[in-house]
Amino acid sequence: MYLRILFSFSLLLALLAGCSNAMGQGNIHKVGMLVEHTVHDQVWGQKGYMGLLDIKEELNVDVYFKQHIQSKQSAQKAVEEFSNEGVNLIFGHGSSFGKYFDQFQSQYPEIQFVYFNGNIHGENITSLNFNAHAMGFFGGMVAAGMSKTDNVGIVAAYEWQPEIEGFYEGALYQNPDADVHIQYVNGWDNSTRAKMMFKQMRTEDVDVFYPAGDGFNVPLMKSIKDSDLQAIGYVSDQSNFGDATVLTSTVQHVDKLYLLAAKRFNKGELPDDVLTFDFQDDAISLGDFSSTVPKEFKQKIKSAVKEYKETGKLPNQ
Repeated sequence: MYLRILFSFSLLLALLAGCSNAMGQGNIHKVGMLVEHTVHDQVWGQKGYMGLLDIKEELNVDVYFKQHIQSKQSAQKAVEEFSNEGVNLIFGHGSSFGKYFDQFQSQYPEIQFVYFNGNIHGENITSLNFNAHAMGFFGGMVAAGMSKTDNVGIVAAYEWQPEIEGFYEGALYQNPDADVHIQYVNGWDNSTRAKMMFKQMRTEDVDVFYPAGDGFNVPLMKSIKDSDLQAIGYVSDQSNFGDATVLTSTVQHVDKLYLLAAKRFNKGELPDDVLTFDFQDDAISLGDFSSTVPKEFKQKIKSAVKEYKETGKLPNQ
């Protein structure tokens, strides 16, 4: 009788352990990601995909992603499919997903929704935000400090991007005589329109560019390189375009935020709130510097970043 009870108890422990492994660690069961465009853009989408893979590796859970989710209907369908798979943590890889999640989160109380760069939050919705103003500021400093014509250009996706104002302020702080040319594509991935703006800026003597839109960024970087001009990389460290082309990059470590959010959720510590991350959190940094950047100027930029991380104040404040 004793042996039978002992065996039954051991079997119960084994079954419970098996269930625990099948359901993942802690609160996470499975993780999904919705992408507005593609994970193969070499910029924003790819960084999100790398974050998803980091979650899979470190937390040992199944992960899924769906691309080209550009409407409430397609988002609803994707979330329903994720829910049927047992996903209970979904990342919307962009600001557009906030309004979708807000409209149907009540239908999925078992799912935690996370998206980027928005102000919508609430029951089981978390917004992760990059404080992009400072990264733009330092990018502007480098661009204006290295321009030979005193003309720098921003080809941006939208006017509301904080890094645009930051770039403008940083450029004028570094060189009050600089002209900052700004054009808005009004979309993330219209490469044709972005290239037209680039060509126009070339006629205006712009020699350093900031292509601030993930969908058109790579084609524009190629045009900048082919024209023997220079650029500040965007979102990723884009030094792979060449030492002569990329002065430095304003890097957003989206992949790190994915893993951080997943770990907090797994411990039951991810708030339904708007969370903001910056240089101080190592969520944003400057990429490798080109060898064309003088040592003294590079040290000036690094010292300014260090000061900002310690005090929260930009050089113009």
